[in-house]
This record gives sequence, structure tokens and C-alpha cells, in this order.
Amino acid sequence: MLQQVFKTLLGWGPAGVVVLSAIDSAGIPLPEGVDVLLVSVSVLDPPRAYLAATLAVIGSLIGNIGLFYAARKGGQAYLERKASSEKAMKLRGWFKRYGLLTVFIPALVPIPLPTKVFVLCAGALGVKPLGFCVTILLARIPRYFGMAWLGAQVGEHSLEFLRAHMWELAAFAAGLFAFLYLLIKLRDRMNPAAREAN
Repeated sequence: MLQQVFKTLLGWGPAGVVVLSAIDSAGIPLPEGVDVLLVSVSVLDPPRAYLAATLAVIGSLIGNIGLFYAARKGGQAYLERKASSEKAMKLRGWFKRYGLLTVFIPALVPIPLPTKVFVLCAGALGVKPLGFCVTILLARIPRYFGMAWLGAQVGEHSLEFLRAHMWELAAFAAGLFAFLYLLIKLRDRMNPAAREAN
């Protein structure tokens, strides 16, 4: 059934991408689904690759905002329903320590990383909506436009290329996380007011 849905959305072209990205970001787990569809659309129709990427960003933003506000409305109780108490406590601890980096890195890098639970944390723990939206845009724009470029330029071997370089992407994600975390800590040390604002 999922294959049939994917074929239908692929037939819709860029419009299918916006639908799938909104559904995926709203909390329905579709690992690599948006990336695969976006690359496939870009391979089949290179002139509309960047339109598909733009729609993927818009769909992702809509879905994430919906999940964010659902978590905000339900608050801590909503988060508790989504994970075991022990796991929820650990994830909340991670979010309190690393903040929106826990959303940015998995939203940026096209490897399977937990994103939705940290979006739930952001909503439930009172992150400002503007900061959350900017984080999603800063992550999704390079990811989806990179996918579109890859599909349009490399063609049908794009997905094999990504899978062959999964470890490099994981190392990049870890390095970027560490770098940004150090920058945030340096900023907080130099500017105590920024730390209080977080």
C-alpha cells in the first residue's frame, strides 16, 4: 500500500512532495520518504527540481508547526504519552541541555535521526515559535535544495550515492553538533544575558 501511495505522489510531481513532507513532519513516521520522493521527482523532472524543494520546505514547516502547537497545547502530558516516562525524562534533559540543536541537526542531515520527539519537546517546554520556525527553515532549506540538486545533476544514482556516504554524513552531523554547541557555550560565557534568555 505504501508503494502505491508513493507512486501516486510521484505522479503528482512537486505537489506530491509538499503533501508527503507535511504528513511526515506532522508526526507520521516516514523514514527517508520525503528525501526519496524529492530526489525521484528531481530525477524525472529536473527543471522543476527546485520548485519541488521549495514545496518540500513549505510542507515541512507546516507539518512541524502543527506538531509544535499540538505539543504546546497538550504540554507535558502530551510528551509523556509519546514516550515512556524514563525515556521522556532523558529526552527532555537532552533538550534542556542542547536546545534547538536537537531539532536542527536531525532536520538538516538526511540520515535517520529522531526529530519528532524533539519537536514535541520544543512545543511542550515553551520554545518561542519564531525561533523554532527559523530553526526548521535553516535546516530544511539546505537539505531539500541539496536533494533536489543531487537528483537533477546525478540522476537515478542519487540515492545510491547518499547511502554510500552515510557514515560521512553521520560524522558531519556529529561534528556540526559539537561545533555549534561549543559556539553556544562560548556565547553564553561571553554574554550571560543570552544564557538567561534561553
